[in-house]
Amino acid sequence: MHPKRVIIIGGGASGMMAALSARKNSADVTIIERNHKLGKKILATGNGRCNFTNVDATPNNYNHPDFVNSIFEQFSVDKTISFFKQLGIYPKIEDEGKTYPLSEQASSINMLFEEEIKHQKIHVVYETFVKEITKQGDVFQINTDKDTYTADRVILATGGKALPQSGSDGNGYFLSESLGHHITDVYPSLVKLTLDSPYLKHLDGVKFKGTVELLDYKQIIQSEFSDVLFTKYGVSGPGILQLSRKANELIHQNKDVWIKVIIINYIEKLDVIERMKDMKDRQIKHFLTGLIHHKLIDPILKETKIPKDKILQELTKEESRNLLSILFDWRFKVTGSKDFTEAQVTAGGVRIDEIHAHTLESKIMPKLYFTGEILDIDALCGGFNLQWAWSSGYVAGYHASM
Repeated sequence: MHPKRVIIIGGGASGMMAALSARKNSADVTIIERNHKLGKKILATGNGRCNFTNVDATPNNYNHPDFVNSIFEQFSVDKTISFFKQLGIYPKIEDEGKTYPLSEQASSINMLFEEEIKHQKIHVVYETFVKEITKQGDVFQINTDKDTYTADRVILATGGKALPQSGSDGNGYFLSESLGHHITDVYPSLVKLTLDSPYLKHLDGVKFKGTVELLDYKQIIQSEFSDVLFTKYGVSGPGILQLSRKANELIHQNKDVWIKVIIINYIEKLDVIERMKDMKDRQIKHFLTGLIHHKLIDPILKETKIPKDKILQELTKEESRNLLSILFDWRFKVTGSKDFTEAQVTAGGVRIDEIHAHTLESKIMPKLYFTGEILDIDALCGGFNLQWAWSSGYVAGYHASM
């Protein structure tokens, strides 16, 4: 019996894992990669350190937990850690379960994957763009901009649309649709948000540690505490990236989406009121100078319509109430986000109800498999999305080689 000919479209995280998994079962494996090297997007993860998994990851960290669970049952976080140790990557576990290579270099992971792929005699075709996939009988034909290839099994590991400069420009969706599949709405995730505010130009560059909350009209949907960075277009920071997935989802549903920023976090509102009484003979701008970033003062006073040279004891009850309200609850209308070129992850993708949950094989086109970000599976920051890449890649490669 001849070994299965498996062609993997895309040599990113899940594609490389799929290749090694399929090869383990003696398949004849070829990766077709549009870049001049494998794993280009991996180099951008974790600020170049590569947060390659999260030891606390569970299916509940993902948008379709039941589907993810069927994959994690076959290739868990523990199996992932063991795999990387065998590859030569020793894990360094940090806060919140985030896991990095001990070298703290994403390039370590790429280098060792490439070495193992070479060692396992997996064929890699570089700088080649897949234009079309067709199937006649049991054989797939893969037409590229250079040559034509045939395969018994095809694994689509092209990624979504995030960071298109790495090669994931949505071509995988085109190929999927041409083979009978449907794509959900897709939008950027783990991305900076754009706001509607007249003060953004003045706030540009202001950074502080605080609480940010996402609101659907007036209902709090999600809350994060982290560094917050105002920019000329909106707001950024780790917590903002975590909120962005839900924010863009709500905007796609034409919801009224707001960000609530809590400027003062380390003292209670009553302490601020007491401080106002203690400094009642001072100008309000002097009172605020010791509490908040100086570039926040003018926008806050403009928003509350309080003259900056006004003495604290001369504030009306309404002015005092407005000032306290904005310090502990400043709201900005969310208009959207930066585009896919700045997004870390794609939300949405190939519909999972068209995929066999256990094998990642297509229900529509037998012997076609999907892995990684091309599927409608995503999670927040923290190594969860790469864990999905490894687990789904392993599972797709294993079943494609059987």
